[in-house]
Amino acid sequence: MRESWTDERLDEFGKRIDERFDRVDERFDEVDRRFAHVDKRFEQMDKRFEQVDKRFEQVDVRLERIDGRLDSVGRAMMFGAIAISSTMIAGFGAMVAVIATKL
Repeated sequence: MRESWTDERLDEFGKRIDERFDRVDERFDEVDRRFAHVDKRFEQMDKRFEQVDKRFEQVDVRLERIDGRLDSVGRAMMFGAIAISSTMIAGFGAMVAVIATKL
């Protein structure tokens, strides 16, 4: 059953709608305050990440130094292996020469 909409009922309905939208506006104001707080926390995190970036740059420099040292150690090991191999070959050659002269 429909009731007729009088001007008074429409005015009352309008007031209730306005009150509800006022509450919605208050909720959005609270959300805006929370986002402002979150923005501040993100700024703090950005500062922390800048510090982490600086530390990683230092680690990169250290790793480059270590890499250079490892390259030089590798070269030294290669030259050492060549020297030992040459010495062994010369030793075997000398042994063959000694054996050949004894026969």
